[in-house]
Amino acid sequence: MKFRPCIDIHNGKVKQIVGGSLKDEMNQAIDNFVSEQDAAWYARLYREKGLIGGHIILLNPEGSEYYDADLAQALGALEAFPGGLMIGGGIHSDNAMKFIRAGASHVIVTSYVFKEGKIDFEHLKAIHESVGREHLVLDLSCRKKDGLYYIVTDRWQKFTEHVVNEETLNLLAPYCSEFLIHAVDVEGKASGIEEELASMLGVWDGIPITYAGGVGSLDDVELLKKLGNRRLDVTIGSALDIFGGTIPFEKAADIS
Repeated sequence: MKFRPCIDIHNGKVKQIVGGSLKDEMNQAIDNFVSEQDAAWYARLYREKGLIGGHIILLNPEGSEYYDADLAQALGALEAFPGGLMIGGGIHSDNAMKFIRAGASHVIVTSYVFKEGKIDFEHLKAIHESVGREHLVLDLSCRKKDGLYYIVTDRWQKFTEHVVNEETLNLLAPYCSEFLIHAVDVEGKASGIEEELASMLGVWDGIPITYAGGVGSLDDVELLKKLGNRRLDVTIGSALDIFGGTIPFEKAADIS
């Protein structure tokens, strides 16, 4: 298990939000924490600790009045830690290489590879060809419905017909080098991990997976390590002291 840091950007600010509260309408979200530091400050912190493989997420869509401010923050972070961070949010085959050239190690994609709730293999192949498997991460963030974890898109607002399970992971793994999976229903709440999801992901023996959502204490990290058979990396957001929480960043940086 490795700790993967994050930089979430919304309305031009580095934030931690309640994941399920995000709405495109009027750029709304329930904020847990709004930082006084910019994204580059966090990128330098992660670089100093040697924390490679963290992710930047742009939470406003292209076309939002805040998108350019989000983008400026993100590009500043990539410049501060070239090759050390991934980026997601509004990525597609036409702009993906721009972010790789700007210093991103990988691009993270969800919504672009789904259309009307289904996998769009034309788009998936296009972005795979654009940046290569080694630079592509698929975000399979999910919400629970009828006892199953369905992949959600468009900043976690729309359900697809695809469930996060062994079949889906096996289907998509040949196109990417990693999966990023937010448990959206607990994202930003620091109320505990989605144990059922972690257990399911922990028995799949494929490409690397980073789990995010609900970690509120180092005990939650230990539980994730156990349920995930030490195969899952972990992202911690709102619970970190650098984002207003109680888990010391220094301890999170030493997770292994």
